Amino acid sequence: MMPETLAMSTPALFESNLRSLPLLARGKVRDNYAVGNDRLLILASDRISAFDVVMGEPIPGKGQLLTQMALFWFDKLAHIVPNHLTGEAPESVVAPDEVAQVIGRAMLVKRLKPLPVEAVVRGYLAGSGWKEYQHNGEVCGVALPPGLKNASRLPEPIFTPATKAEMGEHDENISWARMAGIIGADLAASVRDISLQLYREAAAYALTRGIIIADTKFEFGLSADGTLTLMDEILTPDSSRFWPLASYQEGVNPPSYDKQFLRDWLETAQVAGAPWNKRAPAPEMPQQIAETTAARYQAATSALLSR
Repeated sequence: MMPETLAMSTPALFESNLRSLPLLARGKVRDNYAVGNDRLLILASDRISAFDVVMGEPIPGKGQLLTQMALFWFDKLAHIVPNHLTGEAPESVVAPDEVAQVIGRAMLVKRLKPLPVEAVVRGYLAGSGWKEYQHNGEVCGVALPPGLKNASRLPEPIFTPATKAEMGEHDENISWARMAGIIGADLAASVRDISLQLYREAAAYALTRGIIIADTKFEFGLSADGTLTLMDEILTPDSSRFWPLASYQEGVNPPSYDKQFLRDWLETAQVAGAPWNKRAPAPEMPQQIAETTAARYQAATSALLSR
């Protein structure tokens, strides 16, 4: 099935309900199930979050699009770092009447010890980074040259780690020194170097498909033998800022293929006559916002994965 037809042909799945496997956790988007003691079934729902708050309305087909894109990148970048995929079919570990919930939107992966940090790489000045740069000429403690504009390409990609937030809380940018203190200097250096290499190769490929990857985040874990392993999702519209190359212009906010459209709407949304405070519950998402967001996810997937 082609990426651009997925959202139109698949009923929305806001929350999975697998009885054949123990549910371990529901994240902002993914539901994680235990498969024995050494594997996980990670199922991407059609939920969408913004400002770390889950919206009450799903984006039909989003889970399949995210999974398809993540699998593409895991395969394309496998020469850089091991990833958590087992290579087994997710449908093989659930009951026959549950296959419809799993097909196309799940990954069967190795169970790892997650590192308690997120590896953020920024290649362009955008979002909170642009706001901080205007204030002090830095992004997350990294000094940048003067004279940069909104959406400027950085001289070199920068690594700006963050701590993982609990559900409903906001991720917190942290310094390199703090990251090294949390996971150790050697491991932190490996995460940084690998993240930068992943970003550079992915960004170079995306440019050939007409997409700028302005920034992204990676998550890593350790296997039973201590091997650093790429996990969760990678380089999707949920974890990255995608801009169309054709309309990119330094100095203005580019239109995006990610959930920035939803974030922009939420910045103007009101609850009970007052601006939304970016805490749960989220405002009700109009159908037009959901449809436009879905179309942008589909466009990014189609551009990156089409032959």
